[in-house]
Amino acid sequence: MGLRPAPMAGQEPDSLTKPAAKQGSSPRSAVAPGYFLFPIKPGKPNFLAASMGELRPNHFHGGLDIKTDGRTDLPVYASADGYVSRMKQSAFGYGNVLYITHPNGLTTVYGHLNRFMGPVAAALREKQYEKQSYEQEMFFTKDQFPVKRGEVVALSGNTGGSAGPHLHWEVRDAQDNQLNPLQWGGFSEIQDHIAPTLQAFAVEPLTIDARVQGRFDKAVLVPKVAPAAGVATAWPDTINAYGTVGILLQAFDRYDNAWNKNGLQKVEVKVNGQPHYAHTVDNVPFPSGTRTVNQHVDYEWMMTQGRTLQKLFVDDGNDLSMYTTGPGKGKLRVEDGKLYSVEVLMSDSYGNTTPLSFVLRGQKPEYTKTRSAAVKKPALRWEITRNILKVIAADPDTASQGANAVLLRGSRRLELKPSYTTQSQNVYLYDLRAGLPDSIRFGGITKRFDRQALIPAGTEQGFADNFLNLSFAPQTLFDTLYLQTSYKDGAWTVQSPRQSLYLPLRITLKPPTEVADKEHSAVYLVNARGGRSYVGGKWEGNQVTFPAKVFGQFRIFSDTIPPSARLVRKGAGGLTFQVGDNLSGLNSYTLLVGGRFRLLRYEYKNSTLFTEPNDTVGPPLRGPATLRITDQAGNEKVLSFNL
Repeated sequence: MGLRPAPMAGQEPDSLTKPAAKQGSSPRSAVAPGYFLFPIKPGKPNFLAASMGELRPNHFHGGLDIKTDGRTDLPVYASADGYVSRMKQSAFGYGNVLYITHPNGLTTVYGHLNRFMGPVAAALREKQYEKQSYEQEMFFTKDQFPVKRGEVVALSGNTGGSAGPHLHWEVRDAQDNQLNPLQWGGFSEIQDHIAPTLQAFAVEPLTIDARVQGRFDKAVLVPKVAPAAGVATAWPDTINAYGTVGILLQAFDRYDNAWNKNGLQKVEVKVNGQPHYAHTVDNVPFPSGTRTVNQHVDYEWMMTQGRTLQKLFVDDGNDLSMYTTGPGKGKLRVEDGKLYSVEVLMSDSYGNTTPLSFVLRGQKPEYTKTRSAAVKKPALRWEITRNILKVIAADPDTASQGANAVLLRGSRRLELKPSYTTQSQNVYLYDLRAGLPDSIRFGGITKRFDRQALIPAGTEQGFADNFLNLSFAPQTLFDTLYLQTSYKDGAWTVQSPRQSLYLPLRITLKPPTEVADKEHSAVYLVNARGGRSYVGGKWEGNQVTFPAKVFGQFRIFSDTIPPSARLVRKGAGGLTFQVGDNLSGLNSYTLLVGGRFRLLRYEYKNSTLFTEPNDTVGPPLRGPATLRITDQAGNEKVLSFNL
């Protein structure tokens, strides 16, 4: 493929004419106010640690996190008549979780529990001993375990991925869409008279011809004095822009008498008084849609700048159902000489609203140049934004026009004029869909262009070189990827962790030398600080294949050291073991007392295994006992002792 200038297609201004048809779309469930009982301390004041739809790493928060006074074992009440349809025990994720299905077809979910109550708990215990494993998942019919509204079905806890004691509570429909429990009128237990608080907003150029304040850069605008909750903010300066731009927002909400920050339920945008964009976080498909949070926010900005900006436009690859837009999907086409009065309304689930207003002025870009005496010699760097290659060249030349940059591919060359020069930094823009260059040249400097392929989203694609194979499924990517891989000294780097995957990418690593001990060797993800997390992989010959949920650096390590275990408590209250592993992590554990299986519970947050005091099925804790634990690499530790 040769190099050629790419077309710069424009977009018509939005008019809010129809909601976008997206995945997981379902009619709004009609629930009468008061149908659901608040599941913790009903009728008494309470507080939320998190609201529905908060922007979390790799997922939308799917329900309400209800505070439990900083402790465990508060009664958890069934929110409505129904039956226990499912339960699961796990050391990770939702931990101990209970599902109750109701006559209206909705299901309430109760997560991070400490204990289940009633006959369903006995059924679980029987299953655990039958399978000789603590971690179980069970499904039930409507006649097996009916429950009544207000019945105590569990005790609250801190199990699974919980960062502190609380109840995670959800409402789901029959398609497993997570629904906002506050959308049907809220609860008297939770008081909220506090409107959202603005932190920042941004305007970003989305096409090669677009500019914001004369530059092809996202302009992040932060109030000099942080506005109070609910206070209207009118940005004092007119913002010059041109072309297709997007608006982004950072804000949070709080409930009465609570310090923690929560998410927004609804954001609306009006342009010149007309509806332009809206989203309402009342319905998130689970699990298919929750990871789309990485496309709802500016993921790379979050990873590099630490500021979570949510896009007030529907970006490519985002197929959630919560948006209402016109044909431009919330993207705004700004024309030369026109003014655009923009109003952003931020709302919580209790109807408290905070407005933000600002004005965009259409200003067609022309070449401009400002100089800096600090630039003494040429330099060259580049970055990719969406499909646009942005080349930045430090140019000490005093001429009124910056020199051209050159893109090279084989014997072909394409000269680029600078779009603008700021403080002696020439900026050149090129649409990579017109062809990938081999290298970039400015003055006497030539830099290799290290992106190896254009991988479009929505298709099956493969990539292979001497060191790895990559297999992209249709839903691996949100949007077009400009692939960058490398291998050096036993480290395979696949893209940057600043970019996100939708579904896992299938990777095969091809070590250049034979791996001696494949039985104990596996793939690990290595972070920037050198921390290693077990990924695994399946060996075929001297190649290992694994699914990667994130981009980053991968290495193969051999783990030959058995896990550790010591008995730290024994007595009438039961047994507690401190366990650990140097590399791959704990995989399985079995306790035999007098040759009989005794159930253990694993808590990864404090690396303990312990017996449960309410276990009346297992053998008494007397006589000879053996704890056998294995790690992910198959190494085993056996601890023998007498009780």
